Amino acid sequence: MSTTGTVRFPFNAVILSAAKDLHLFFRDSWSHAVPSLVAGASSSVNATRRSNSNRAKDVNPFRWLATCLALILPLSALHSQQSSGTTIQGRVSNRDGAPVANAIVKLEHAGAAAADTHTQPDGTFAFSGLLPGDYTITLASGGAHASVTIHAGQVNAPPVSLIAPDTSSRAEAMQFADDPKFTIAAVTDWTAAGGHGSDAVLRTSEALNRKTLALKPVQPSSAEPTEEWKKKENMLRAAQQADPGSFAPNHALGHFYLRAEKFDLAVPPLQAACKIDPGDSRNEYELALALNGSGRHAEAREHVPKLAASGESGDVHRLAGEIDEKLGDPLSAVHEFERAVRADPSEQNYFEWGSELLLHRAVWQARDVFAAGVKAYPKSQRMLTALGAALFAGALYDEAAQRLCEASDLNPADPEPYTFMGKVEISAPNPLPCVEQRLARYVGQNPQDSLANYFYAMALWKQKGQAADSPTLARVEDLLNMAVRIDPKCSDAYLQLGVLQATRREYQKAIAFYSKAIEANPQFSEAHYRLGIAYDRVGEKEKAAEQLRLHGEIEKQQAAAIEKQRREVKQFQVVVDGKSADAHPDDRR
Repeated sequence: MSTTGTVRFPFNAVILSAAKDLHLFFRDSWSHAVPSLVAGASSSVNATRRSNSNRAKDVNPFRWLATCLALILPLSALHSQQSSGTTIQGRVSNRDGAPVANAIVKLEHAGAAAADTHTQPDGTFAFSGLLPGDYTITLASGGAHASVTIHAGQVNAPPVSLIAPDTSSRAEAMQFADDPKFTIAAVTDWTAAGGHGSDAVLRTSEALNRKTLALKPVQPSSAEPTEEWKKKENMLRAAQQADPGSFAPNHALGHFYLRAEKFDLAVPPLQAACKIDPGDSRNEYELALALNGSGRHAEAREHVPKLAASGESGDVHRLAGEIDEKLGDPLSAVHEFERAVRADPSEQNYFEWGSELLLHRAVWQARDVFAAGVKAYPKSQRMLTALGAALFAGALYDEAAQRLCEASDLNPADPEPYTFMGKVEISAPNPLPCVEQRLARYVGQNPQDSLANYFYAMALWKQKGQAADSPTLARVEDLLNMAVRIDPKCSDAYLQLGVLQATRREYQKAIAFYSKAIEANPQFSEAHYRLGIAYDRVGEKEKAAEQLRLHGEIEKQQAAAIEKQRREVKQFQVVVDGKSADAHPDDRR
């Protein structure tokens, strides 16, 4: 303690007193925090006066307050920035215009944490303090969404109107989930992969099934962290470091990283928050998500029983299914996905259930789940695309093509449905309806896309078949040449250019194209085979024999790798009406 006539307050006491008021400062506003700080200053001064009565008259209480203000004024500026900005307001109603109360509305912005709120009794909702950028407003139940762009300096964004789904039609769509007509009873090793048609068709089907799993819901496009994102990160980190023993700053920082899919960074603050308040189920759920996303699946699974005990939740069952699949227990996973749809028949839950069935070759059951999902969510592009993949796996080629064409019509700029239909068209035994027109649109929109040119060339050629005239073949050749100019590694296009030359008996030109296909992809078995045939046609028997030998070796290697892959992916055993059913009644093999 100083003896110069001025009371020197212990610095630790100042910090502790200010820390207690930081929660009020951020939660309620600067106007609430200042009175608390003044009261704290007065209390501290009086206490010191009582213990130092001989120097009390020299105390200056406002010097203590000035010290606190100097410490937290920078935080005040951050709070002021956060409080200002644009407000997005809206209303949720049913199709008859009646307000929908207590509906969950979510706000998403690329590179930022998502936020949610509940509608008022009159159906209204609001998000405030928003910075310029593109936002998506989504109704949690039913998936209705709207996009809003906030411009710099804008005070209020245009009001948003969301229409809640018709519960009666939703209930009808749920009937399948509530009373499934099949049971997944067990898993077994691959037997016949549940496939149809040639092995080439089966391989295409398996590739599309894997691609189906990667289909994502429509979200704001993710990008590298912006300056705005980094500022928010720094603010949240500063708040957490200032009060590491409090739940709120740890949870806020972990939530922020989780929404940005930075799972490794999300885990530590969420774990800290979980230790501080083990009873907060939302934080524990987000911790399980972060652990699963960072590859720590077993640790994530440890949180599931407690989360499940807190109440029936589609999100928890879906997370449990994802973790079980990663841990090599697909039987538990598929049952968790089914429970997720029972608890919450959301688009995401339908998709995950159907995808799990498709992955493990319960083809017909996957078709039924995706069909129910399309009925409930007719505007879901990925659900239609997945249904197309399931129909193709069941050898219903025309129906598969129709669904994929419908998916491409929902968002003509999205390349995913075109990729699926291009592969389906090439592998199917006959030309498919609607595909050529959609692929023509795709290449028209993306003339510099190598695959767009390749897929359209193949569809055009297949549609004409043996009757293809010279103009058609010239157009096919132009498209294939464009594909390899754009991507010199497009081995499939080189192969087809060689096939085109071989049909004209231009074997030397065919040899050149086949050789380029092999140069682009040395493990291209079909290119080696066709090159061997072309060499044989021009009398180069030794070269022909060598290429055919390479073809045989590569085929064996690839067949062994595919066999191994198929055995690693267990196949579901399906029970229908109490009887084992490896095939669906619609199976026409």
